[in-house]
Amino acid sequence: MQALDVGFIRVLEDLIDTLIDNGVLRLTDLPPQAQDKLNQRKRARQKLRNSLDLIGEDDDSTI
Repeated sequence: MQALDVGFIRVLEDLIDTLIDNGVLRLTDLPPQAQDKLNQRKRARQKLRNSLDLIGEDDDSTI
């Protein structure tokens, strides 16, 4: 169940992002606690993405 919950949470995050991108929802429409959790998860994902970026964008070398 926990693995399913993690996947479902990601679906909800993507849904919220899509609603915000399409102007249906504003982040500020959500309760402050929900805004904080979404922002924390976005920062954590970005930090993870940056740490996994083994080849920087400025790297012109070929593989």
